[in-house]
Parts: sequence; structure tokens; C-alpha cells
Amino acid sequence: METEIELKFFVSPDFSSILKSKIEGMKVLQHSCRTLMNLYFDTPDQWLRQYDIGMRIRRTDDVYVQTVKTSGRVVAGLHQRPEFNAEHNSNEPDLSLHPIDIWPEGRDWQDLQNELVPLFETNFEREQWLLSMPDGSQIEVAFDQGVVSVGEQQTPICEVELELKSGQTESLFTLARLLSDKGGMRLGNLSKAARGYRLAQDYQSDPVVNLTLVETQADETVEGCFIASLEHALSHWLYHEQIYAEQDSIAALEEINESISFICQLFHVYGGIIPRRTSAILRQELKWLKNELLWLKNYQYLDELTEDKGYLLRKLDSQKYLVNELNSLQQALPDRAEMLGLLQSARYTAVLLDLSRWILSRGWQPFLDDKAKQKMGKNVASFAKKQLNRSWQELVEVFPPERSFSCQDYIDQQLCLSRNLYTGLAFASLFELELRTQFRLPWVDLMQGIDDLLTLTPLEQLQDQLDEDQQDQLDRWLKRQEHSILHAMEQTRAHCLEITPYWHD
Repeated sequence: METEIELKFFVSPDFSSILKSKIEGMKVLQHSCRTLMNLYFDTPDQWLRQYDIGMRIRRTDDVYVQTVKTSGRVVAGLHQRPEFNAEHNSNEPDLSLHPIDIWPEGRDWQDLQNELVPLFETNFEREQWLLSMPDGSQIEVAFDQGVVSVGEQQTPICEVELELKSGQTESLFTLARLLSDKGGMRLGNLSKAARGYRLAQDYQSDPVVNLTLVETQADETVEGCFIASLEHALSHWLYHEQIYAEQDSIAALEEINESISFICQLFHVYGGIIPRRTSAILRQELKWLKNELLWLKNYQYLDELTEDKGYLLRKLDSQKYLVNELNSLQQALPDRAEMLGLLQSARYTAVLLDLSRWILSRGWQPFLDDKAKQKMGKNVASFAKKQLNRSWQELVEVFPPERSFSCQDYIDQQLCLSRNLYTGLAFASLFELELRTQFRLPWVDLMQGIDDLLTLTPLEQLQDQLDEDQQDQLDRWLKRQEHSILHAMEQTRAHCLEITPYWHD
């Protein structure tokens, strides 16, 4: 058995020339060009897929190799999977060539073999270089171009793979940074096999989903929870990046933004143990990326106002004019081409690579003193309660029950409220579902109220463009809307502050 450690990138066909120019100045131990023909197998009910097992027979000239890849780990494009290879002599699968104990329980391996059928093929030209890195590590670079096919259906393959053959994982990231410093490379966690399964199922894209709770275990350490939370956010990020690459989905971009905001809050939550200087560059780059996506909120507000031809504005004489102006504002926001350019930019790719490397190498550990190391090794439960309590105190301070709030007062606290909601995501699994839901939902409603207030902002900015009568009418309408939203928010805030925090014993 070998453990395959590799980084995958999606590129365009013309990236081949950029790749070759980069490699020219490096120490090349081997270079080859081959045609690889791969046939993938599974049962009709895709039993292997259910256990994240991939099985293929690869033919190169007249040489056959049967490969089984079992469940592994993917962090920001870095794939780590146990791999079993065996020489073969045909395209007929033979499970006896591999250790019997690699197959999941539930089916006899001989019965499994009888049920296997070919599902799809991946056939491509591979240009390959074995590079020697300055630290002695050896990395195989492959440029693959071809197709995944199921019968007459096809989807293109054009990607770069960097596989660590020997040495340090750090060198893999160093090379990736070098190759991507001009842009044009997008980290990918969707393998050729995954794309083959999707084609076999006639499945075009995954659904957009909200950022879910981190599955924190009761016996987890503080450090373990930190790592799990970061990996959870990265997985959510890349999942939605792939969706956006396949379709023009603003909702997918919004989920990427959610992931970034959650990661930023994790740095804050664990900042009492992990020195800020260890993540200074990462936080700076994440801040840059959040600024690049800042327009998404405006898009959301404009979308709500113009929905169904501006139905929300139906009682205004200026409805048609306002809808046209709002549409113009929305069209002036970054378009799909700009966003795809961002996702393939060198700086964006560097953020993902550096964050992934920081997690995998535990980049904070060299900066921890003995006291901090002890804290990181303790059970997460008490740490979680301390952080949730601190978060709660912040909310009580910024939303005191005895004070009346204006619209601007609520808007000013949007960031504080969102950060506290993200804190809850990291630790919620440690507590009873019903109690945490009762506590959290009113705060989520309050956050929605702030968004409802901000949705009115574009109309306020257009008010001066109307004639006097229309200005007065819009002004009255805005005041009614604000009063209605504010009344509901004041009731919600009072309810929020009455609920006993779910982490209190």
C-alpha cells in the first residue's frame, strides 16, 4: 500500500506553455509523455462509491495496472488517499490481486467481483516531469488533457497534478506557489473519478447548502476542535467554489464568503491561546478577499428590491423608475468573468494554499509556550463554554435591554452579532439541539432584521433623483417600512435577552 499525497489544479489548455516555462529552470530527473486509458468499475448500486472507494484498471501501451483507492482526506485541494496497485493483464477486474481486508464489511469480495461493471472511462494525454526540489524532495508534475466519457457523453479533463514521491509535504506547497504565481490555476477537490460518477448519473452540479455546524466531539481537544473547524470551513469553501465554476450562482459565492467569515472568527476565538502573529499574513489576505466579495451584500439587497419586477415597491408612483435604476446598479456590480478571474488569480490561490499548509503543518505550534500547549491539549468543553460566555457578554453589552435602539444602532452592531453567531457554529454540537436552537433562532431573526433595514439603503440613495412629490411619497414609505421592521426587532431583542444560554448548567 502507498499513501498518495497530491495537489490537484484545474487549468485551461494554454496553461501547458506556462507550466513548461516554469519547469525549464528546475532540476528535472525524468520527463515523459504517455496516453493513459482508464476504466472505472463499481456495482450497479455503486456500493464502492458509498464507501469512498475508487477502482480502476489503467492501460498504458500494453501494460495494465489495477488500482484501488480507499477513503482518504482532502484539505483545500491536497488529496491524501491510501492506494493499492497491482500489475494485471486485461481490463477484467480481479479483486484477488489486492489484500482482502481493504474491502468494507457487508459483501464477500468474490460476490463483489461478480457484481462489478464498467461505469465510465477517463482517457487523456499525460505529460509528466519528476522534479528534484532544493530540500531533496521529489515531486511528480503531470499535465493531463483528455476526456471523461460515459458512452457518447463526455466532459473535458485539463488539470495539473503535483504528487509528492518522497520528502516533505511542505515542498509540495512551495512548488504549487511557484507554478501558480501568474494565476490560471484553480485548486480542485473534485477528482477525475468523481467527475466520472457525476457523468454516469447525468448529474450536473451540486446544490448550494448553508454552512453547517462543526461536528465537535465531546472528547475532542481544543486543538482538535480548531483543526476540525478550519477544515470544515475549507471544505465548504471549495465545495461552493466548484459550484460557481460550473454555474453562475451568486448563492455559491455567498457561501464562500460565509466560510471566509467563519475562518476569520475562528482566529479571534482561539486568539487567547494562539499568538496573533502566527496568523497575521493569513488574516490580512482573508481580509483582502472579504473586501473583494463585499459587493455580494449589495447584490442581495438590490435583488430583493427588484424581485418580481419590484413588487415590494408596487405602491410607489416611482416604482418603474426605481426598478430601472436599481437594475442598473446591480448590473454595475462585478460580473461572472471578473469573479472567475478572481478564483484563478495567483493571490486567491495563494490564500488557499497558505491556509491549507498552515493547517496541515500545524503552523501555530512553534509559537506556543508550555502554558498554551497545555491549553490546546485540554478537553474542548470548558473552553467552548468560556468562549460562548464571552460571546454572550458581548451581546448583552451591545444590546442592553433598558435602551431603545434606532435603525442605525442595529446596523452598527451587525458585525458584532454575526461574529457571535459564527462562534456558536464551532461548538454547538457539544450541546442539546433543542436548547441551542431556542437560543440561536431569535438572534438569527435579529440578524435578518438588520439585513431588512440595509435593504432599504439603495432606495434612500436614489431619493434625490425623484421629483418632490415622489420624494415625499418614498420618504413616508421608507419610514413605515423602518418602523415596522424596528418594532419587530425590538420585540425580538427583548426575547433574545430573556432566554437562558444553552451552555449554562
